Amino acid sequence: MSAYQHRIFSDPQFEIDFVGPDDSSFFRTILGFRFNTTNTRYMIPADEDAVRRSHLLYHMVWFLFKGKRYLGPVAEVLRANFDGRQRQILDLGTGGGQWAIGIADEFPRVEVTGVDLAPIQPRLVPSNCTFDICDLDVPEFPYPADSYDFVHARVMHTGISDYTQFLRDIGRVLRPGGMVLLVELELEAMADGRMASEFQGYSGLSGWFSLWEAYQYCLKRRGIDVNVPKKLGRLLEEAASFRNITVRVDSVPIGFWPRNSSDLVVGETSWMYYDSLLPSMLPILMESGYSEGHAKVLIRSAQEDLYHPIVHTCTQLHTAWAIKK
Repeated sequence: MSAYQHRIFSDPQFEIDFVGPDDSSFFRTILGFRFNTTNTRYMIPADEDAVRRSHLLYHMVWFLFKGKRYLGPVAEVLRANFDGRQRQILDLGTGGGQWAIGIADEFPRVEVTGVDLAPIQPRLVPSNCTFDICDLDVPEFPYPADSYDFVHARVMHTGISDYTQFLRDIGRVLRPGGMVLLVELELEAMADGRMASEFQGYSGLSGWFSLWEAYQYCLKRRGIDVNVPKKLGRLLEEAASFRNITVRVDSVPIGFWPRNSSDLVVGETSWMYYDSLLPSMLPILMESGYSEGHAKVLIRSAQEDLYHPIVHTCTQLHTAWAIKK
């Protein structure tokens, strides 16, 4: 393990600087929540609860992937066509940095770079792991072409206004034969294995369904395509840089209702993730035109459905991976 300083990529010149002991300039406070200052359009907090959610998300996906950090031929890609060049992994939207740190431990000879909007990652990390502060919702990342062997992006499409361009730029920075892995959570509310749009009425989950409808409305106002998780495979095809595209959809229970032990662990972890996420939606709801009272009622009603569900709450995890041509 080694201590380090976060690197900062400044737009538009992409000059590199470093975060010192005082990182307060990277945060602002709204309605009692702490947000990043790198991209003020992104309205999900970057506070201690966000770090906790990052940990919970990491473990939820770990359980769904049966004790693996990734799907697809990652190890084979990192070994392929070895030419003496340092192998490089890029983790986009690294959050609390758990995945980047874990993959750096798993592949100690590979350099891992985690990228996020705020320095909320640990300062003591493996020697082959670093973190960059950078806005990725830009026409071009501050990384050179054909330089990375593996690019990972997890649950970050809500911060990307042009996901097709985002994938094109991933294709640009990957070397030929490199791999991309995309992991996104469904945004449409679900219960008993069905989408909200399949229900007539709300069948006992009106609060939960209403909040997720409102959240999607807020994202659409910001130009976010809320259907990205459902169409990862098609978007990779449209990006035109990839082959061997593989798509997988996992059912994710939310809560304590599953009967088998493996699903129950996922359900408990996802329940804690959403329990933390719901209050953090207050600022984006209010910024999108909801009154404080209305926004709080939406959140409280969703919490009531989360705490006392009448039906089985669930969601889906959409995963896609592909190789650069």
